[in-house]
Order: sequence, then C-alpha cells, then structure tokens
Amino acid sequence: MDELLAHAWWMLLVRGIAGLLFGLLALLAPAITLLLLIAMFAAYALVGGAAAVVTGVQYRSSQKDWWVPLLLGLCSVAAGVIAVLAPGITALVLIAVMGANAIVTGAFDLIAAVRLSRSGRNEWLLFFIGFLSVVFGVVVLVYPGAGALALVWMISGYALITGVLLIALGIRARGWQRSDFSGKPNRPLHP
Repeated sequence: MDELLAHAWWMLLVRGIAGLLFGLLALLAPAITLLLLIAMFAAYALVGGAAAVVTGVQYRSSQKDWWVPLLLGLCSVAAGVIAVLAPGITALVLIAVMGANAIVTGAFDLIAAVRLSRSGRNEWLLFFIGFLSVVFGVVVLVYPGAGALALVWMISGYALITGVLLIALGIRARGWQRSDFSGKPNRPLHP
C-alpha cells in the first residue's frame, strides 16, 4: 500500500484540493440553494472518485492493493452520479447519500491505513481521515434534521479538515518515493 500511495500521491492531493474547494465554497456561500449544494457535492464526489478510480486501474497489474482506491473511487463516483441524476432529491436523502459516502470512503481509508501499518508505516493521517469520515457520516445520519445553515457548516468543516489532511498526506506520500519502502530514507551512494 505504501508503494501504491507513493506512486499515486497526486490522487491524495486531488482529493484534498477537491475537498478544500468544496468546503470553502460551502462556507463562503451559506445561503446557497439546495440545487447548488447538490451540484457542489456531485462535483466533489465525482472529481475525488475519478482520481481514485484512475489510481486503482493504473496500478492494478503492479500493486496487490489496487482495489482499495478503486472501490473508494467507485463509491464516490456513484454518490456523485446519484446527486447529478436526481437533482430534485430532498435534503434528507442528500444528507443520507453524503453520510453513507463518508462512512464508506472512511472505512476504505481505515483499511488502507491498517495495510500501511502492516508494511511498517504508521500513517496516522490516513487513519485520522478515515476515522473522521466515519464519525461525520454517522453524525449526519443520526441527526438529519439539523438546520440548513448548520448542515452547510458541518459539511464545509468536514470537507476543509479532510481536504487539508489529504493534501498533507499526499505531500508525505510523495516523499515516500525517495525511500526504499522499509521506512528509511535512501542514502546517497557517495558521501
């Protein structure tokens, strides 16, 4: 898993940037209509999901854990497609779709974090992102009747926090390319 993420660090970065953009737009425009919120969520889920699907497909022949980003991406893309094809969806159903998406993608992030720890990398950022996503999804599903403004703030906060964490993880994973995947940086051949 660490080798896959080292080569596909950009996928984490794209997911993080999409999360930041979605979070900032939702925070800066709290009076946004439900239709615009659905479109913003769909774009967030489709862009982040597409990046994860591309990573899974690109590394399917060389990495045994290729299916984790593929499934994560397919779940996100499915959530985005549902939001696009059914724009008349009620706020309650939108909340359920977003909550379920957060739980499923969080679970796959937790799986990836466990797999990383088995390879000797204790990647707490990925674990924290997964945990935060699952908690967010559960809260959204348990308290669906929250006010529209509170919902926008909650969604924005979730997207901003996970966006920053995914960007940080992408930057860290990019540095893994310079390691020998034993957790130790490569030493130069000449002193």
